[in-house]
Amino acid sequence: MERADFVDALRQDMHFALRQFRRAPGVAFLALFTLALGIGATTAIFTLLYHVVLRPFPFAHPERVVYVAERYQGSNGNMSIGNYVDVARQSRAFDAMGAMIFAPFNLAEGNEPARVLGARTTASIFPVLGVAPEIGRVFSEDEDAPGNDGVVVLSYALWQTRFGGDTSVLGRLLRLNGVARQVIGVMPSSFDPTLSGEQLWVPAAFTPADRAMHDEHYIDVIGLLKPGVTTAQATAELTTFMKELVAKYPDANTGRGAAVVDFSRMVIGPVRDRLFVLFGAVFLVLLIACTNVASLLLARAAARMKELAIRAALGAGRTRVVRQLLTESAVLAGGASALGIAFAWAMVRALVTLAPPGTPRLADVHIDPLVMLFAAVLALASAILAALVPAWRATATDPQQELREGGRVAAQVRDHIRNVLVVGEVALALTLLVGAGLFVRTVFALQRVLPGFDPSGVLMARASLPPTDYREPIRIVRALEGVVDALGAMPGVTAAAVTSQAPMGPGGGSNGLLVEGRAPTAENLVDARLRLITPAYHAAMRIPLIAGRTFTDRDLNGSERVMIVSAATARRLWPNENPLGRKILCCDGSPDDPRAKTVVGVVGDVRSAGLSADVEPEFYIPISQAPDAAWDWIQRSVTVVGRGSNSDGMALVAAMRSAVRRVDPNIPLDRVTTMDDALRRSTATARFNTLLLTILGVVGGILAAVGIFGVVAFFVGARTQEIGVRLALGATGGDVVRLLVWQGMRPLIVGALVGVLTSLAASRALSASLVGVSPTDPWTFTVAVAAILMLGITATVIPARRALRVQPSSVLHGT
Repeated sequence: MERADFVDALRQDMHFALRQFRRAPGVAFLALFTLALGIGATTAIFTLLYHVVLRPFPFAHPERVVYVAERYQGSNGNMSIGNYVDVARQSRAFDAMGAMIFAPFNLAEGNEPARVLGARTTASIFPVLGVAPEIGRVFSEDEDAPGNDGVVVLSYALWQTRFGGDTSVLGRLLRLNGVARQVIGVMPSSFDPTLSGEQLWVPAAFTPADRAMHDEHYIDVIGLLKPGVTTAQATAELTTFMKELVAKYPDANTGRGAAVVDFSRMVIGPVRDRLFVLFGAVFLVLLIACTNVASLLLARAAARMKELAIRAALGAGRTRVVRQLLTESAVLAGGASALGIAFAWAMVRALVTLAPPGTPRLADVHIDPLVMLFAAVLALASAILAALVPAWRATATDPQQELREGGRVAAQVRDHIRNVLVVGEVALALTLLVGAGLFVRTVFALQRVLPGFDPSGVLMARASLPPTDYREPIRIVRALEGVVDALGAMPGVTAAAVTSQAPMGPGGGSNGLLVEGRAPTAENLVDARLRLITPAYHAAMRIPLIAGRTFTDRDLNGSERVMIVSAATARRLWPNENPLGRKILCCDGSPDDPRAKTVVGVVGDVRSAGLSADVEPEFYIPISQAPDAAWDWIQRSVTVVGRGSNSDGMALVAAMRSAVRRVDPNIPLDRVTTMDDALRRSTATARFNTLLLTILGVVGGILAAVGIFGVVAFFVGARTQEIGVRLALGATGGDVVRLLVWQGMRPLIVGALVGVLTSLAASRALSASLVGVSPTDPWTFTVAVAAILMLGITATVIPARRALRVQPSSVLHGT
């Protein structure tokens, strides 16, 4: 009976709630739309955050999979094969540890060679991840050995696109980089361990010489922690091992430590922090919406004081009244949830379309049952939160006093709770506007940043030489020089070159530079990015020559070893000194044969990682003098660069492909793009963040203005009798407007002051994403404060001016 009575009472409360909404459709619609907008935006960003960052990786034990790194000069980086072998053998903190090396493969099928991204991995990588193949098997420890490694495991995507999902692919021989390998397995569609889009995996098959090499730090190591072992404990253990390796191999490991970090944090990278910032921003919008709805419900509750007083006089307790108000909020939450999910669906589609390229796991973003549950819980929590203040306020009034006042609400005009809500709305909206303003300033600052080269008319493409056909360094050099000569002779091409890594492009690596004569300590080593180039590279990119000379055709193997350094490198190695003629040790050599390189030129700094990234030290070596091992470091993959006679770099595509075919038709070209497009992609993240925060800031400001307008308009209407009396006693219209505006502006001013303080704290979280602007930029704060105050003044003045329509005679007559 008690359950039946409760259900019946709940049904009556819901019907009554619907009748209340029909009596005040404007308030109901505004509250529903406001709450749905906040819920929809929050749900959309949560969907992005969950699928990109929070969703566990499809491993057997994702919480125990970690990235094992060497720490060098304050950054986490790759390991050397020798260090990996020694650490994996000694460690007791891991159940398994595996290594992988990203590598391009030329897949020879049909008339055109295809270039696919793959990885050379140890057999232990599969037990680390714990993912079974879709069909077939993975390679064994015996197959992960030189001479026995002629096998390959395909990705699901490559299996579908190249082989039509045919299971007979197992046992088939494929030619990869000129080597025949037998297909033994296909991984499931969800298997993309590093989110890099690898399409195949072959055994690493480290040779005894590889295992003894403690220099050349270029492999990625992934480990599976033992149950109960933390990353801090594993880091402490590996740090001890690295100290021993530093002492044993000082030339290869000086200044190096160890770090064990969360795998998802390492793979997802800075996208993680950016999405959390956006989620925090959209949560502020939701808080503004809740505050807005609370203000509307508070105003609505003030108009229902007589009704609630009669309920109390007839015996309804505080709990019963609160239940009625919360039921109304629950009905509101149901409608807001449904409408919010619809908003979220549309917003998610827009976010996926607008998201910058390279955002990991973007293809998996969708509205699923978990997200819908999140939206429903969020709607219910938001509605209840918005209803708590008016419910408490309504039940805190003495019913007898309210009945004696005849239901007049004028006593509620100067409600301190209303002022607190307005202060909160203004502070939250100002925080959003400041964040949006800082990102807008960043985008404008990026437009003024010089990349260090002239991108107009430049085309670049990635080329990979098959290692079976290009084992000898001299043949590699001749082929690349042939491509440059052929491209340079093409009509419409004004300059051509080859580099191991172009700005904003893939590939490349770094080396420690040591000035000849200095001790090989961590303080004296400068980590700089290596660029292997042909002589015309700086001219093709129009990178300015600051001092000395560029490379020439006379800088050959066997002649004096030369090097060009960037201005940043020169400042780090020789502050306030002339670097020309100085000698540097790097890249190859031994104590008996140091192979020092003479600095012959200094060129301008290049923002190789993008306009928003800091300038890094760089140095250049002619490909004819490249260390033999360097071609293995870069997997025999280079970037071909061509500059055209006009600003449209894509006009050179046919010429570049033709030039490569003339040298070797088996060399594929991929990642063909113009330098202008690469620059635009480098600022895509900043533009995306700016767009979203600007939209959120505008939405937050509009919601705050609407909330202020609605509340002020309601309470101005409630003061009709007071205003009529004032006008009848001689007050002018200006006096009334000034009074109402001043009373409405006081919480706005307080809210702006609070908002400045919260903005100062919140803007520091954005500092890593800002370029050319301080987190405390005074112009941004000034404009944001002025904008929010103008919105507030407008929202206050309009209902205040409407108050002048009151006719004193009719008001006094009604009295």
